[in-house]
Order: sequence, then C-alpha cells, then structure tokens
Amino acid sequence: MERRQVLKAGGIVATAGLTGLAGCSSSNPDASGETDTPSNGDTTTVQMVTEGSDYYFDPIGLFVESGDTVTFENDSGSHSATAYVEGNGQASVTRVPDGAEAFDSGILSEQNATFEHTFETTGTYDYYCTPHKSLGMVGRIVVEESGGPAEGSMPPDGDVPESQTIVDQGAVSYSDFSG
Repeated sequence: MERRQVLKAGGIVATAGLTGLAGCSSSNPDASGETDTPSNGDTTTVQMVTEGSDYYFDPIGLFVESGDTVTFENDSGSHSATAYVEGNGQASVTRVPDGAEAFDSGILSEQNATFEHTFETTGTYDYYCTPHKSLGMVGRIVVEESGGPAEGSMPPDGDVPESQTIVDQGAVSYSDFSG
C-alpha cells in the first residue's frame, strides 16, 4: 500500500492489526457506537506534544481507512484527544461525519499514556485538546475520503491542513504544516 509507505517514511508508527498494542488499552470508555479497541485495520499513532510554548498533535493531519485504529500518545505535558461534537467536552459545534459518535480520551497526564479509537465512519473528523484548545491545539483525520460538517472550513480554535492535502499525502506533520 503506497499510502502506508508514506506514513512510515514520515516517521509515524504504522503497524498492522494487533502488533505492538500490548498494554495500550484505555480506561476511558467511549460513549459512541464506535470501538476504542483494535480491529482488523491498521494502527497509527498521533503524538500529543508540549514543546516550550507550542502545544500540538503530530501529525496534525492524518489519513486512515475505515476500520483503522488511531492511538493518541501523550509525548509530553497533559493532553486530550476530543472530537468536535456539540456537547462533548468544550465543543460548541459538531465537526465529525453524520453517524459518527463523539470520542474523548479524557486528560492524559503521564508520559506515553495512550488512548485508542477505531474510525468506522467515512469523512473528515476535527478534534482538539481540552486544556489547549484555546491555544490552537487541533487536528484533523480523514477516513477514506473527505466529507461532513468539517469539510471546507477550519475548526473554530485553530488551523489544520485541508482534507484533500491529507488524502494526497497520507499524513501532514506539524512541522511541515506550521513551518
């Protein structure tokens, strides 16, 4: 799969199935119909980073296929991965596809702590870090193809790569996007 090679070349961890997931389960239940456990899809990691006065997800833009699991890993600081679904955490708007439910990791404070979410519904998902939303810590995941309420606009709290750029590149690192 050419897209997976792009992910590996970009320094993003991408493994098939359950490989490397021992001990990575989250104690934070997902209220949605989607699962936070590995499926038959691939697993990809998004780092949650504090670096000086910068707070960001890396990659900031990520393409996955339906059924893939994304692991959000706390690199440093205290962060969350929270979907923009009205009423979910601090979200006042919904920016996930119709039929997709909210996900929220809760705040992860320990280094290397993880939260996993399996994306089943096709479309564009915008998400944020609860403690750093006002500082622009937002990210975007495109599942299969762009679409939904996030398409064609930016999240209210920061900028993310355009969905088509994410689809074309497979992943957009924070440094490439912000630099």
